[in-house]
Amino acid sequence: MDPIFAKQTLIPLALFFCITFAFKALLDAVTRYRLMKESVPEALLAELLRHDAAQRRLSSLRWGIFLVAIGLGFALLQALGWTRPTPGSIALLAILTGAGQLIYFRLTSRSV
Repeated sequence: MDPIFAKQTLIPLALFFCITFAFKALLDAVTRYRLMKESVPEALLAELLRHDAAQRRLSSLRWGIFLVAIGLGFALLQALGWTRPTPGSIALLAILTGAGQLIYFRLTSRSV
């Protein structure tokens, strides 16, 4: 891949993700500020913050399982010697990604 092309693709993608993350963080901060500013019962506010912390923890679990599944898929592609993108290699990655999502669902449905 041409280094110039890589920069022209990578930089806008990184910028998009950074802007999206900053917008989400700002939106969360504004929401929390409004909840604290208005007369929301303290018990409800504490429950919302606990729920938010649990969602962040589960999000980390989901991303961890997803990345392990994708890593396993790429390791299998390397072990099988598949060097070009074929329908079979894409299917393998899709199957492992789906399996990771199902494992996440199974783990979280037990805790609820």
